[in-house]
Amino acid sequence: MFNNIKKTLVLFFVVHLLAFLSASADKPNYVLVFIDDMGWGDFSCFGNKFASTPNIDGLAKEGIRFEQFYVNSPICSPSRAAISTGQYPQRWRITSYLSRRKHNEQRGMAQWLDPKAPMLARILKEDGYASGHFGKWHMGGQRDVDDAPSIISYGFDQSLTNFEGMGPKLLPLTLKPGQKEPGRIWSDAERLGEGAKWVLRSKITEGFVDEAIPFMQESLKKDKPFYINLWPDDVHAPFWPPTDKWADSKRGLFLSVLQEMDKQLGKLFNAIRDSPKLRDNTIVMVCSDNGPEKGAGVAGPFRGYKTHLYEGGVRSSLVVWGPGIVEAKGVVNKESVFSAIDIVPSLLQLSKLQIPEGVSFDGEALPEVLIGKSNKSRKEPLFFRRPPDRDSFYGDKDLPDLAMREGKWKLLCEFDGADTELYDLDNDKGETKNLASSNKEIVKKMKQELISWHESMPPDNGPNLVKKRKN
Repeated sequence: MFNNIKKTLVLFFVVHLLAFLSASADKPNYVLVFIDDMGWGDFSCFGNKFASTPNIDGLAKEGIRFEQFYVNSPICSPSRAAISTGQYPQRWRITSYLSRRKHNEQRGMAQWLDPKAPMLARILKEDGYASGHFGKWHMGGQRDVDDAPSIISYGFDQSLTNFEGMGPKLLPLTLKPGQKEPGRIWSDAERLGEGAKWVLRSKITEGFVDEAIPFMQESLKKDKPFYINLWPDDVHAPFWPPTDKWADSKRGLFLSVLQEMDKQLGKLFNAIRDSPKLRDNTIVMVCSDNGPEKGAGVAGPFRGYKTHLYEGGVRSSLVVWGPGIVEAKGVVNKESVFSAIDIVPSLLQLSKLQIPEGVSFDGEALPEVLIGKSNKSRKEPLFFRRPPDRDSFYGDKDLPDLAMREGKWKLLCEFDGADTELYDLDNDKGETKNLASSNKEIVKKMKQELISWHESMPPDNGPNLVKKRKN
């Protein structure tokens, strides 16, 4: 009898161990490529006729291209906070780009993202994932803010960043045609963390890729799933393509840099594609943090640029690729309306993980959308608040303060609800025809929801800066 019990216990242990190992092995790897200041229409698979992005286009041909994906801010730092936490960046007082200490204070912002924020990297790491950040950070540690937490304190095992982050970094050398010696920019960033290496700006994305590939390979050796941020800043000004790809205009320089970035990212994509273990169990997501700089990238059919709450500022091209996981192949999803804050809960669900106790996401879990099994949209509206220092930009004066997307409708208004604009995005992608006067009940309902959301968020100094400018 004792032997039978012993055999049963051993069998029970083996079965459960195998189940655990199987579950661990099935957890997908994730790579998030988050590009800086690239417009919705800049990939050639999204309509760019003036530059070619064959490596990203290749992902779209084998995966899904989403046309109604949004980021949660039209500017860098809050957009990055949103996709990292699954929450509106206003909750963490990150509402514009992080700058000098005094400038952050003037705008009513935090100096850095609170490490207590529910970081996707940390949640995954606590469940056995290896986590690495390679690329731009810009969520703390820049200019004179030299006491920000290190990147690894947010849940990463390894990091390599640029001039806006604490920790090891690649700093840009600049070289023009005919120049014998390269110049340096942002050299003061050497003191922000330990370990700075100077690299031609035209090769920095490749430098990040060259760190990410061994990180993936080492994770495989250890039988650990991984989560990687690969966040290039190539197409953010100033533009420094290779000297043999130089151009004489801002637009030309941007296009040269865009194509070089695609080439360097191709090295990462091929490393995944050429490894059966990686190819069968890795999801790659590629999108931009906000709309384009005026005169550089383009927003396709959409109105507005970086810093604007119009579609061109917040709608982002998204490509999702994963040959062994993503069921749709070469599909264009024109229907699903969702955003960066939905990425965190969606990936947690794909990894069969529970939301940590005490954490509440603004994002909704839509894993079946990411892998091509559904075309549904998020249930709740999307809300936006402009950066506090961007009431006027690119020659546009008195830009809308707030915006909201619900169904086919897009509402924009001032903080107090004045100057209402309402657009039917199903029939007016370019936001050209204001329908507010003929849809008063819709306006009333949406405006109440939007202002209520705005007032529920920690305030920044946007309203006071507007008053100061107008007086």
